[in-house]
Amino acid sequence: MTGYQSYRGLQVEGAGPLELVQLTYDALIKALAKAQIAEEAKDAAAEADQLSRAIEALIELSTSLDMESGGKIAASLASLYAYMSRRLLEGQARDSAAAIAEVMSLAQTLREGWQELANAPRNDNRPQQQQRAMA
Repeated sequence: MTGYQSYRGLQVEGAGPLELVQLTYDALIKALAKAQIAEEAKDAAAEADQLSRAIEALIELSTSLDMESGGKIAASLASLYAYMSRRLLEGQARDSAAAIAEVMSLAQTLREGWQELANAPRNDNRPQQQQRAMA
C-alpha cells in the first residue's frame, strides 16, 4: 500500500456522513476527468475503466441515500444519479465526450452544493438523521 492509499484510508475511516459524500463526489469527478482524457486520446480501454469507476461512485451515492428520512430530496437525488449513470452508459455507445461533459457538469454542481452545506453554520436543532437523509 502506498502512502497515499494509506492516507486516503485514514481519511475515509475518520469521515462523517457529509465528508463521505464529498469524498465520493471527488472520486466521481476524478474518474470523469480521467475518462475525458482517455476519450480525447482515443484510449477506449482506459475510458471504459474510468467510466466504470464513475458509475461505481454514482451507485455508492445512490445506495447511501436514506429514502425514508430524505423524502423528496432523496428521491430527486436518486433519480438524478440514475440519469447520470444511464447517460454514461449510453455515451459509451455513442458520443461519449458529450455524455462525460454533461455528467461532469452535474457532478460539479452537486459537489459545490454539498460543500456549501458543509460550510454552513450547524443548526443544533436540526436532527442528525435529516443530514444523513440527504447523503
